[in-house]
Amino acid sequence: MTAAALDSLRNVRCEVREGVAFVTVSRPAAMNALNDATHDDLKTAFEAIRDDATIQAAVLTGEGEKAFVAGADITELAAMTPIQAKAASAKGQGVFGTIERCGKPVVAAINGFALGGGLELALACHVRLASETARMGLPEVTLGLIPGYGGTQRLARLIGMGRALALTLTGDMIDAATAERYGLVHAVLPAG
Repeated sequence: MTAAALDSLRNVRCEVREGVAFVTVSRPAAMNALNDATHDDLKTAFEAIRDDATIQAAVLTGEGEKAFVAGADITELAAMTPIQAKAASAKGQGVFGTIERCGKPVVAAINGFALGGGLELALACHVRLASETARMGLPEVTLGLIPGYGGTQRLARLIGMGRALALTLTGDMIDAATAERYGLVHAVLPAG
């Protein structure tokens, strides 16, 4: 991974140790919410990971204990026109596709809340591990929206259509143990 790629990141930190890239969404004051700049940073980081032959795998997490990623940045979303929101959704889908198809295993280390776009981000990873305190859900329906980054398709493939529909239509959150029982996460680990 080039130093120039790392230097350009604003809301994501990336460190490589022993062939593993540790990628951290770093907007703790906003519970690591995804905004346009964060999408750009994630794309840059995962393109660099994809292209760096010395990197064998990646771990993606959120800064702090409160949130993996608490969803899209609602302040930014609320200021968008419908056409801008459609473009933002397409951009997010592209970024998450880059992660999913980077050619190297990507592990989501889910600490705290993984809601909306945050859960969709975790779903784009190949393996999902959750702390005991993790809570997951797709609450977009409570805002009159639907998940926009490909999460409905990925979620249905992982946990089945019925459970995916229930989570999407109710906006309910589930805890880590339920997520493991559903097959959404591969293991639940002690916090930290």
